[in-house]
Formats: sequence, structure tokens, C-alpha cells
Amino acid sequence: MIAEHALTNESAALVRLLTELAPLDRLVRDLAPPYLRWINASRGQDLVLIPVDEVQYFRADTKYTCVVTATSEALIRRPLKLLYQELDPASFRQIHRSTIVNLHWVVGGRRDSQGRVQLKLRSRSESLLVSAAHEHLFRQM
Repeated sequence: MIAEHALTNESAALVRLLTELAPLDRLVRDLAPPYLRWINASRGQDLVLIPVDEVQYFRADTKYTCVVTATSEALIRRPLKLLYQELDPASFRQIHRSTIVNLHWVVGGRRDSQGRVQLKLRSRSESLLVSAAHEHLFRQM
């Protein structure tokens, strides 16, 4: 009986604490920066503004990150790791240590002769290799 009473008091205290923290949780979510919507990139000597929805994938390229759309490529000076934190996880997934893909542009995948998953994108001729560490995202293919 005493143990039940102690548990009830602990449960009640936990409920009170969670109730007090709920407004803080909403505040943190409201203050979180929105996901990236535009990319400021360089294409030769030109600066271009690319909507993130048009990006098919990002590929690390030495000191730069290559931004690939259906019709063009541009460069940004932002590491892939930091860029990934700014992208909407419902749309973008890292598929290799050097590649982040926009899932909305993926039209299918296939396994190559070595059993590795290759993704095919709408409007692009190349396929993107999915590393073994990220294959679980595409097991159903």
C-alpha cells in the first residue's frame, strides 16, 4: 500500500512537470529556424538563387558542394554535414557520405551486379550510389 502511494505521488509529480514543460516545448519548436527554402549558389561568374524544391541532389566536391537540378549544376561553399541539418528530413536523405538526395525526384532504384543500390532520378541520366550504411532507407525497392 505504501509503495502504491509513493508511485502515485511520483506519477503525479511527473504529470505536473510535463504539464509545466509543454509551453517550453512549443516555444523551442516555434523558435527553431525553418528548413532551408533557397540556395544561393555560383554558376561560373554568376550568382544564382535556386529553390530547394528544384534541387535533385547535393554532392560533396572538395571544398565545395555541388547543387544539382534537372537542368544545371552550381556550387556552394557549405559542407554537406551542415547543409543536411538545414534541409527538411521529409524530403532529403543522405544516401552516401558525399551525397544527399531529394526524395521527390527519385523515380526508382535497382541493384547493380555487386548488389549495391543505385537510385535513378527524374530528368537526370546518372544514377546515384547508395552506401551500405544508408541502404536500409531503400530496402523496399
